[in-house]
Amino acid sequence: MSIAWLSKKLNNGKILCQACAHACKLDEGEYGICGVRKVEDGELKLLVYGLAAAVNVDPVEKKPMYHFLPNSTVFSMGTVGCNFSCKFCQNFDISQYPKEHHPQIVGKELPPEQIVRLALEQECKSIAYTYNEPIVFFEYTYDTAKLAHKKGLKNIYVTSGFETNKALDLLEPYIDGMNIDIKAFTDEFYKEICGARLKPVLECVKYAYEKGIWIEITTLLIPGKNDSDEEIRNIARFIASVDVSIPWHISAFHPTYKMLDVPTTPASTLLKAYNIGKEEGLKYLYVGNIDDEDHQSTYCPKCNKRVIDRQGYIGQYVTNELDENGICPYCGYAIEGVWN
Repeated sequence: MSIAWLSKKLNNGKILCQACAHACKLDEGEYGICGVRKVEDGELKLLVYGLAAAVNVDPVEKKPMYHFLPNSTVFSMGTVGCNFSCKFCQNFDISQYPKEHHPQIVGKELPPEQIVRLALEQECKSIAYTYNEPIVFFEYTYDTAKLAHKKGLKNIYVTSGFETNKALDLLEPYIDGMNIDIKAFTDEFYKEICGARLKPVLECVKYAYEKGIWIEITTLLIPGKNDSDEEIRNIARFIASVDVSIPWHISAFHPTYKMLDVPTTPASTLLKAYNIGKEEGLKYLYVGNIDDEDHQSTYCPKCNKRVIDRQGYIGQYVTNELDENGICPYCGYAIEGVWN
């Protein structure tokens, strides 16, 4: 447990959590929506500081990050807790644990120094804060990322995009990349299925981009929920309005958690979205959660040659023809991304 210092004491005695857009205002003994930030003895405490609930060494492509140190490994870690309550969550066993086992908190002791040491021992090039929502354990990620940078490691936030501007200002020197979910393009979806709102997510994408953090976007297309042509086009247009070079990962839903009655996303829906993204001018589009080499690989926007070949369910078998600066060997175009 540690002080959740990204917070502010209010005149009325409550404490404002400043990590995410929920902006919980808490009295003594109250928990934030995330279930892991609680006021104790007049201070906001982070109950999961130094307690990892999931740890793995992954291909960076699994995050998914396709324009970020391709074909490298990333040390991935997460805790219990989440500020969203997505009915389709693939990691609900840890993300929703504090809400479903209140007030129990679980995790294995893993302080920032040990995370960095393990990442270096495993010859990872980066650390990803993932599996659950990293902003809910902000102080833990901040201390780890700062130490990682000193040791030459890069840092990735895999997030639902509810970070406050204040949190992003603090993270900006240490977070090199973010994969941000745009889960849908209606407030109804966010409220009914995720327990959140759309607008803060869009604002987070724009602000993180302005801060110079490398961004990739993921959308899980769920049949009958967020997969209409109009909604897909609205997401594509929004991404293009920020930067047509932002990669968009369009992933297939598989029945899970509280949406077991919803069918798997057909490949045809992913390809429809891929083509709509192309029509809206996006340079880099990828399908996910299916094995489709042609639509998981990277093509040069200038000469259209395949420059990063990816195979496998999550595109993890990689052949990268770009040089260390991301330059296309065929025409010299500089592919946007983080390459070294």
